[in-house]
Amino acid sequence: MRIQRINHPKNTDTVKDQPDLSLMEGLLQQYKNKKGNLIPLLQGTQDIYGYLPREAFYRIHEVTGLALNEMYGVATFYAQFRLVPAGKHIVKMCHGTACHVQSVTAITDEILDTLQIKDGETTSDGLFTVETVACLGCCSLAPVMMIGDETYGKLTPKQAVKIIREIRRSENN
Repeated sequence: MRIQRINHPKNTDTVKDQPDLSLMEGLLQQYKNKKGNLIPLLQGTQDIYGYLPREAFYRIHEVTGLALNEMYGVATFYAQFRLVPAGKHIVKMCHGTACHVQSVTAITDEILDTLQIKDGETTSDGLFTVETVACLGCCSLAPVMMIGDETYGKLTPKQAVKIIREIRRSENN
C-alpha cells in the first residue's frame, strides 16, 4: 500500500482555507504530557475541524513531540479518522449481516448512483459523504442507513433515494 507523504507547506500565507489552529490549544494543553495521548488528540482535533487537517499534524508535533509518521500511521489505520473534509450529511450504510441479507448492497448502489460518487467519497457540492459501515446496531430495522443522528429502517432503494433527494431539496431552498 502506498502512503502519500505529508509535506509541510513552505509558505503558509499562500495556503487557502488555513484552519484556525488556535482552536486546538485547549486540547493540546489537556493532552500535552499524557501517556497514550495520540488517539485522544486525533479524535479531539477531528471533533474540532470535522477532519484532520494537514496543518494540525504539524501543530500536534510541535507541542507534543509526537512523530509525524506515527500520527499519520494511526490516522490512516483507523477508519474513524478523515484526512479530507466530509460532506455536511454523512450517510452511513449498514452492511452487517441482517442488512446484507435484506439487500442493502442494492440500496447502497442506488444511492451512490444517484449522488454520482463512490463509497467513501463526498459529492461535489459538499452535501453528502456516503460510507459503508460494519453494523449500526439496528438489526430489527434492516436494511438501515443513518444520516447524521437520524436512523432510517426497512428501506427499499426507492425510499432511500427519496430521503436523499428530500434532504438535498431542503438544503437548496
